[in-house]
Amino acid sequence: MSHVFHRNPKMDLPTAVGGQGMELIDSNGKRYIDASGGAAVSSLGHGHPRVIKAIQDQVAQLAYAHTSFFTTQVSEDLADLLAAAAPGDLNHVYFVSGGSEAVEAALKLARQYFVEIGQPQRRHMIARRQSYHGNTLGALAIGGNAWRREPFLPLLVQAHHVSPCFAYRERLDGETDSAYAQRLADELEAKILELGPDTVAAFVAETVVGATAGAVPPVADYFKRIRAVCDKYGVLLILDEVMSGMGRTGYLFACEEDGVVPDLVTIAKGLGGGYQPIGATLCTDRIYDAIVGGSGFFQHGHTYIGHATACAAALAVQQTIVDDGLLDNVRARGEQLRGELRAALGDHPNVGDIRGRGLFVGVELVADRATKAALDPARKTHAKFKARAKDNGLLLYPMGGTVDGVRGDHVLLAPPFIASPADIGRIVDRFAQTLNDVLPR
Repeated sequence: MSHVFHRNPKMDLPTAVGGQGMELIDSNGKRYIDASGGAAVSSLGHGHPRVIKAIQDQVAQLAYAHTSFFTTQVSEDLADLLAAAAPGDLNHVYFVSGGSEAVEAALKLARQYFVEIGQPQRRHMIARRQSYHGNTLGALAIGGNAWRREPFLPLLVQAHHVSPCFAYRERLDGETDSAYAQRLADELEAKILELGPDTVAAFVAETVVGATAGAVPPVADYFKRIRAVCDKYGVLLILDEVMSGMGRTGYLFACEEDGVVPDLVTIAKGLGGGYQPIGATLCTDRIYDAIVGGSGFFQHGHTYIGHATACAAALAVQQTIVDDGLLDNVRARGEQLRGELRAALGDHPNVGDIRGRGLFVGVELVADRATKAALDPARKTHAKFKARAKDNGLLLYPMGGTVDGVRGDHVLLAPPFIASPADIGRIVDRFAQTLNDVLPR
């Protein structure tokens, strides 16, 4: 019996013993193509020598120093790199250990900002249905993932939700992208007015929706219209790029493609590429200056923030992405992946939508393509798909509840940025094989 409290104690898991490039290897010698990077984490794949050396060198020099006593050069260097690459004046980087922590920090920083500038009445957070922002209580509270929230509702602070930008499911027949984006911006404005404009602190959204709905990109100038609404009422815009950021969409910050600058942005997963646990919250000069010019202290913190070894790993990952020109590869291989999936699966009766940006791709499975009717949730198609794909040597990230938290199935693909054209072909072949095994034509 295992003494590890696994996330699913009833599941008999194989033991991973190695990783090489695009593949993971179990104790029986079976190799799996890691086509989801775990949960969109492994940007450089496994066993990258430059990152391993950076970790070894840092541990040999200094593994950890508490940030209430010291800074470290490696954390300063990583912050410099991120601030230089971030859009606008997102010049200040608060390091944490993962995505949920990054969102918690953003929420608390938004709240403290308004306290510091003399607007303590601003307390409401607005997010979107079918969103996911993390599993800590604050992040879970603003998230719109119904089944994750339900058991813990009595513990969650009140949050408010508006419609997601989910064109496949929620754009009206005949509605243009521009009209759809404006309708959603109007909905956000109406919610702000309903709550009271001077009581709303922030609007929180995933730049590209990740796990809950499966790589759903925004339409047209959706985020520019959302930015305008936030600015009109003095509401902060927090973009969650924990899954979609750090190159996953072909841009280091996904919001670059949308031409908007948030007030705060959260990153993790691809920041360290799985080599060390690390995340970060970036904020603008305005927010940073309010803290420094006010109390002078962000009332928050964890033991391992700014961990030197984690920063060394992340710095090596990010430098490799730049030096090897991997963002170009992400965009090219992403086009290839979506194109080959459409060619192989586009006429399959149970494939409703193939979407995404860069190497962040979702395939939504349906009972009927014409009506977009969801598969019966009792069938747990997403779980069967994951298990069958694993049997076929392919690691994917399927989820259920795509439509409303109960109905709907999708599969998320997020291969490492190092993927070659041949790697993409192998992923598509095994995906098509799995689809026909689980949902034969």
